[in-house]
Formats: sequence, C-alpha cells, structure tokens
Amino acid sequence: MPAELFDTHCHLTFKELLPESDSVITTAASVGVTRILTVACHAEEIAAAEALAERHPGIRLAGGVHPHEARSADDEVLSRWAAFWRTAGVVAAGEMGLDYHYDFSPRAVQQEVFQCQLDLAREADLPVIVHCREAHADVVRILAEQGYVDRAVVFHCFSGSLAEARELWANGWWTSFTGVITFKNADASRQVCAQAPADRLMFETDAPYLSPEPMRKVRPNTPALMIHTVRLAAVLRGCTFDELAENSTTNALGFFRIR
Repeated sequence: MPAELFDTHCHLTFKELLPESDSVITTAASVGVTRILTVACHAEEIAAAEALAERHPGIRLAGGVHPHEARSADDEVLSRWAAFWRTAGVVAAGEMGLDYHYDFSPRAVQQEVFQCQLDLAREADLPVIVHCREAHADVVRILAEQGYVDRAVVFHCFSGSLAEARELWANGWWTSFTGVITFKNADASRQVCAQAPADRLMFETDAPYLSPEPMRKVRPNTPALMIHTVRLAAVLRGCTFDELAENSTTNALGFFRIR
C-alpha cells in the first residue's frame, strides 16, 4: 500500500479541474494521496465544493476571500463565507491574507477584509489558511493584533526567507510547502523546508498551479503529483518518503482537527 498523503491545499472547484474532479480524486488516491483539502476562493464555488465532499469521504473543505478579491468583498459576501464556515466538512477558513505582488485589490482594502475574516474565523473556531505574498510584515502584524499568536494558522505555499519562516514558527504558526521546492531556482524554499519544525510541517499542491519537477510541464497540476514534492522534501530532511508522509499527514489531521 502507498504511504498515505494529505494534499492540504488545492482548488478542485477551479475551472481547470472541476470537470474532471472525480477522476482527479480517484487518481490521487491510487498513488496514496487519500485526503484532499479543496479551497474555494469565490462564494459561487461553495455548492460544487460541498457536492465533492458528499461524493468523496476523503475530501474536506475550506474557503474565504482571497486578497485578489478583497475589493468586491462586501458584507453579503463575508456573511456567505461566515455561514459556510459553520457547515459540515469545512475544516478551515481561508485562504485569506495579503498579496502585494499583484495588488489586484488596494492594500488598505486587503488589510480590512483580512481583519474582518479573522474576526469571523475566531467566532467559528476554525484554523486559518493564510495567503502571504510580499506582505510578510503586515500579515504578521495583523495576525498578532487580532490575537492569533499561538493559534492554528498555516502559511500556505510558503515561499519566504528562512528568517521570515523562523518568525512564523516562533509565533506558533505553520508552514506548508508546494512543488516550488522542486524548482531549479528555489534554493531558499528548499532551505526552509529542510529546517521546518517536524511538528508544524505540511505539504500541498495548490493545484491547478505549480506542477512539481519532474512533471513541471504537466498542466494542470493535480493532487496526485504531490508525491514528487514529498519525495524531494524527504531527501532534504534526511528521512524516508514513508516517514515524511506519515509525519506530515498526522500533522495535517491534527491541525485541521480531523479524526
């Protein structure tokens, strides 16, 4: 039997994957990726996400206002997410946070929507999935101001420096790694992955994006390709694939409170 893996962040309801989502899930399970967290970034995806979870017992759900969409997040949108966070199968709020690379939404608006979601996630008593791109200082500040130090927070698709990662770990937060660590120019990400605390480490695909080497040309990325990321991470960390698979899956089940 393949070692069990948990893809802790992908987007099965995005247009690139949704038409084939059932077969994508089946193929992933055949190589050991038996658990998948699919993350919705638009409220219109909620129904499709819930339908997937009903058909596949290994699927869990998360969702929230991505910083790219903050400019259109009015009270009605936030209320829809708050209601979703209280439904069966939902194990986390987000992804939410700040993206200063693209600035698709004004930074002040991103910060306000992030703060609002953190308040609502606290009321729902859910772990939080953070999107942070070129906004480390502001994300850390807002989390601290909102009382999230030593709470269940994971920085998905972590791509910051080792110094930034150490600050997150010192605050009790988690880092999750994608196929980026397999890219030729990703030495910094590999260094962080190698040194991440064993008890606060998770892996993901962020599918349909970021296909790992040696499958970099495969589009779209799928949860099944996560095995390549974990295989390299095991080498970086000096352990076996099975050991890292068991460790990271146990971590994810605990973080998302899945029994």
